[in-house]
Amino acid sequence: MTSPAEQIVSESMVINAPASAIFNIVADPRQHSRIDGSGTVKSVTLGPERLSRGAEFGAQMKMFGVPYKISNRVVEFEEGTLIAWRHFGGHRWRYELRPIGESETVVTESFDYSRYKGLPAKMLEKANFPTKNRAGIVETLRKLKLAAEEDTA
Repeated sequence: MTSPAEQIVSESMVINAPASAIFNIVADPRQHSRIDGSGTVKSVTLGPERLSRGAEFGAQMKMFGVPYKISNRVVEFEEGTLIAWRHFGGHRWRYELRPIGESETVVTESFDYSRYKGLPAKMLEKANFPTKNRAGIVETLRKLKLAAEEDTA
């Protein structure tokens, strides 16, 4: 059986931009398609321009060639350093920002499916979501790096 700690997939990257500039991108749901490395986020369909704890936002998605809409709720929020959201499935997408200077920040993105137990967890694993999401996270961090460095240039 997979432990809860093994159900968190995360990667980190140093971005040459202040944490505030990076957080401004991640906290703006309309920019999620700009930085999405999974290829699933197409556009944001509703929600505030800036996320905060408890905020809800919807996105137009596409996976396996099938378009769908999803609603998310921000479940963790610390201005400039932490933001996470969940949708009905219960898994969490989380961004942690740790400044390492005035213009460098370590960004860690995580996919946490530890709320899934038993068969639902096994189904996600059999469908290879942890591995696919790790690849998407790596690409998202690369795109976030490009976006934040471009915005602060």
